[in-house]
Amino acid sequence: MVFNGMVVGLFFLFQIVFGVLGNSFLLGLYTIIFFIGLRVRPIDLILCHLAFVNNLVLLSKGIPQTMVTLGLNNFLNDMGCKFVFYLHRVTRGLSLCTTSLLSGFQAITLSPRSSKLSKFKVRVPKCMALFCLLCWTFHLVTNYYYFLYFKAQMGSNNTTERIDLIYCTATIDVLFNYALYVLIISLPDVFCIVIMAGASGYIIFVLYRHHQRVQYIHGNNLTLIRSPETRATQITLLLVCMFVSFYSLNSVLILHLQFGKPIFWLIHVSTFLSACFSACSPFVLIVSDSQIPKCILILWNRINVMG
Repeated sequence: MVFNGMVVGLFFLFQIVFGVLGNSFLLGLYTIIFFIGLRVRPIDLILCHLAFVNNLVLLSKGIPQTMVTLGLNNFLNDMGCKFVFYLHRVTRGLSLCTTSLLSGFQAITLSPRSSKLSKFKVRVPKCMALFCLLCWTFHLVTNYYYFLYFKAQMGSNNTTERIDLIYCTATIDVLFNYALYVLIISLPDVFCIVIMAGASGYIIFVLYRHHQRVQYIHGNNLTLIRSPETRATQITLLLVCMFVSFYSLNSVLILHLQFGKPIFWLIHVSTFLSACFSACSPFVLIVSDSQIPKCILILWNRINVMG
C-alpha cells in the first residue's frame, strides 16, 4: 500500500511540475512580450489568463493530493480545507469559462462579413479584460458554499451526512435537496459547455464553407494555405475537445462519488483527470501556435543586441 501510494504521488508530482512549467513559460513569454512593446494579439490576453488559472488548478488540487498519497494525513485544518476546495472550484470554473470565452472569440473572429457576428469583431477585443473580470467575480461569489460545508477530517453528528474526501470532509444537511445542489453547481458549467459546443460547431461550418468556396474557385488541386486565423482556430478546437473530454470523464466520476460510496482510487483518478487539461494545454499552444517561435526568436535577437 505504501509503495502504491508513492507511485500515485509521483504521478501527481510529475503532472504538477509538467503543467506548471508549461503554463509558467507561457505566462513569462506573454508578460515579456507586453513589457517590451511587441504586438500583442487580442487572443493573447485570453491565453495568458488561461495559463494563470491553469497553474492555480494544478497547485490547489495537485499539491494536497500528492501529500496524501505520500502518507501525510490531517495536514489541513478547517480553514485550510475550505480555502483549498474553494480555490480549486473557482479556478476550475475559471478555466472552463476562459476556454468557452476563447472558443466564442475565435467564432466571432472567423465569422464572415455577411454574418451577424461580424459586427462584434471590433468590440469584443476591447472587452476581453472586462469579460475576465466578470468571470472572476461570478465564480468567487457563487462558490461561497465551500466555506459552509467543507471541514477537516473529524467526526460527524446526526444532523449531517459526511462525505469523505481523503484529507477533508463535506458535511451536507440530510434535508438538503441533492438534485438542487447538483443543479446549482452544474448550471454554469453546462452553460459554458453549450457555448463551447455552439462556437466549435459554427467554426467548423465556416471553415468547411470557406474550403468549399476556395476549391470551387481554384480547382480541386489547390492546397489550402493555413492562415494565422485558421491555425489559431484549429488550436482552439483542439483545446475545446481536450477540455470537454477530460471534463466529461471527471464529471461522471464526481457524480458517482457524490451519490455512491466513495472509493479512494476513484478519488485519485478524478483528481488526476481534473488537472489533465491544465497540465497539457500549454504544450498544445507551444507546439501549435506559430506566433510563439517567432516571439522567442525576436526576444533572442533583442537579447543578443543588448548583450
